[in-house]
Amino acid sequence: MKTKLCLFLMAFCSASLMGQSVKTVSLELKNGLDKDLKDVPVCVKIDDLRAGFTVRSAKVMDSMKEIPSQLDDMDTDYVPDELAFVVDMPANGTKRIEIELNSERIVRQYPQRVFATMLARDTKKGKHAEIRSVTVPGDVNFYNMIHGHGPMFESELVGYRIYFNAKQTVDPYGKFEKGLELEESKFYPNDEQLAKGFGDDVLMVGNSCGVGALKGWNGEKAIHIEPVAFRTERILAKGPVRVIAEVKVEGWEYQGSLLNMTNRYTLYAGHRDLIVDTYFDSPLQKEIFCTGVQNIMGTETVSYSDHKGLVGSWGRHWPVTDTVKYAKETVGIATFIPRKYVKQEVSDKDNFLYTISAVGETSFRYYTMFTSRKEKFGFENSDSWFGYMNEWKKELENPVEVKIIY
Repeated sequence: MKTKLCLFLMAFCSASLMGQSVKTVSLELKNGLDKDLKDVPVCVKIDDLRAGFTVRSAKVMDSMKEIPSQLDDMDTDYVPDELAFVVDMPANGTKRIEIELNSERIVRQYPQRVFATMLARDTKKGKHAEIRSVTVPGDVNFYNMIHGHGPMFESELVGYRIYFNAKQTVDPYGKFEKGLELEESKFYPNDEQLAKGFGDDVLMVGNSCGVGALKGWNGEKAIHIEPVAFRTERILAKGPVRVIAEVKVEGWEYQGSLLNMTNRYTLYAGHRDLIVDTYFDSPLQKEIFCTGVQNIMGTETVSYSDHKGLVGSWGRHWPVTDTVKYAKETVGIATFIPRKYVKQEVSDKDNFLYTISAVGETSFRYYTMFTSRKEKFGFENSDSWFGYMNEWKKELENPVEVKIIY
C-alpha cells in the first residue's frame, strides 16, 4: 500500500510540473590515442539529441559527477543549438556521459574557466560599455572606437583579441600564471597589475596574420580583407566552458567574386588553441586564401613546417613601440590546416603561410595557437614548442569519437 501511494505521489508531482519535459540521452566517448587527454572539447547539436521539445537547460554527468556545460544559441534566435563541455579521457579508453535535457530553464552555477567581452569606448568620459555585436560600413574606421580594438577573450592559459579593421588580425595576450585576467586588465594592465604578475600584449603583429588570421592572397603576399560593404564583430558565447567570437564581412570584393564570409573563433577551457571555422553564403569557386604564422619581427625568428599543413614560428621582439618600459617578448605560434584544404606552401616578408582552396565548399576549418615564454607553465625553447606542435596535430587528426545513444 505504501509503495502504491509513493508511486501515485510521484506521478502526481510529475504531472504538476506545468508541461515540463525531460529526456535523458547518453554519449559514448572513445579515445583512440595511447595517452591521457585533459579537457577534451565535446560539442553536440541539440537537433541530433532528438529531445522532441525545445531544450532550455541541460545537465551533463560523467559517472556520478556533474560536469560544467553550456547551451549556445548559434543563430541568435534565442533557442539553444549546441551543447558543449570538456571532459578528461583515459588513454585508449571509453566513457559514457549522461545528458539530461529539460524544457524548463534551470540556472546552474559553474566555475568560469573562460571570459569574453567587447567594449565600446567613451573617450571623453573615459568609460566603457559592454556590447555583444557591432556592424559598420566597410569604409568606417571603427578600430579606435572599441576598447582593445575588437572582441577580447581568454582561457586560463592565453588571451586573444581580433582587430576591428581590414586586417582582422588575431593578436595574443600572454600570461605568467594560469587564470583569468581580461575582465580586470582589459588587455592593458596598469603598473599595479603588472607588479602583481599580470600578463600583457606579447606580439607586435604589424601587417602580418599574427596568430593564424585568415587573409587574402594576391599571388605574392597576404592581403587584408577589403574592400567590403559591411563588417561585423561580435561575441557569440561567453562560457563557462567555451567562448566564441565572430567576424563577418558582407560584400567582400575578392578575386572576381562578391563574398559574404564569417570567421568564427572558438576557445575552450584548458586550451590555448583556437578552432577557426570559416563560412560562406554560397559555394566557393576558385578563390585562394591564406593563413599561417607571423614571421616575428627582428632577427631571432626560427620557423618549422612539416610541409603538410602544419607551420610554426618562434621569435623574440618588442611587443609595443615603447622599448623603454617594456622588454622584448619571446613568442611561439602554430597553425594547422587539414591537408585537403592546403594548396601550396608560401611565404612573404611578414608570414610563413599555406594557401587555402575549398572549391564547391561553403566552409572550412583550421586551427591556430600561441605560447609566450613568460608562461611558467609553457615551453623553454623552439625545439620544445615545435615538438608540441606535432603532438597537437596528431590529437587534432585523431579526435575523440562521440556516439549518441538514444
